[in-house]
Amino acid sequence: MKSILSMSRKDELIKKLELKPHPEGGYFRETYRCSMGVHREDIDAYRSFSTAIYFLLGDNDVSKFHRIKSDEMWHHYEGGNLTIHIIHEDGKYEALYLGKNLDEVTEIQQVVPANCWFAATVDPGSEYVLVGCTVSPGFDFDDFEMADRYMMKQAFPEHSEIIERLT
Repeated sequence: MKSILSMSRKDELIKKLELKPHPEGGYFRETYRCSMGVHREDIDAYRSFSTAIYFLLGDNDVSKFHRIKSDEMWHHYEGGNLTIHIIHEDGKYEALYLGKNLDEVTEIQQVVPANCWFAATVDPGSEYVLVGCTVSPGFDFDDFEMADRYMMKQAFPEHSEIIERLT
């Protein structure tokens, strides 16, 4: 086994932050779940007011297209830049840029609206990206849906190339 001195920064973070593989890709650990919550009439279920995770993608990892039933705010912590690919319910594609190198489009926080399909990729030249994701109302795996490539390509044929790459 490698010593911590010879580990890559990505591997060091996975170990130190106790991250586990995420179903959509990358690594995560829940760090916060509000003890208070709300009954969501739209899904007829109780959810915490808010939840938070660490989420890490390496240069060869992608977060595959998925959607959740709450807004999700992404916070950049460390590493390179990240692109969040969104397909809105009306079919509009949007790219959000997350990172520490702020410019006219890159922010250190970005929000993915509820019910949108989204995926994330590490920008070229970056070894890894460590972010935080805060979901409100709180995340529950019952509200998580991985994309089906065929169904997405049928619904959004104009985005077939990125759907093919990120499903």
